[in-house]
Amino acid sequence: MRPNWRYRLQRTFFGLSSEYMENVYEQFFFLKYKGGWSFSEAYSLPVGLRTWFTERLIKQIEDEVEAIEKASKGDNNSSRHELNSDTQNLLPYDLRKKQG
Repeated sequence: MRPNWRYRLQRTFFGLSSEYMENVYEQFFFLKYKGGWSFSEAYSLPVGLRTWFTERLIKQIEDEVEAIEKASKGDNNSSRHELNSDTQNLLPYDLRKKQG
């Protein structure tokens, strides 16, 4: 993605580089495609929070892939998470209110 400049000299101080903006657009696409976010939701997030959500979503997807691979190998020692009265406290408070 090479920008066309109106002047002979390239910008060296103002604005963001095309590599940075491409990375931002990749984050928008990833949050929309895999996370179900709308473009305006991702666009409105502060940079640090958007980066955190992107990294957290990547970690979640990697964990799910690992769990699927373990299950497909027939690993009976893998831990199963069943929702019961003992493990319900692991849920965030808002989700516990909706279920109980």
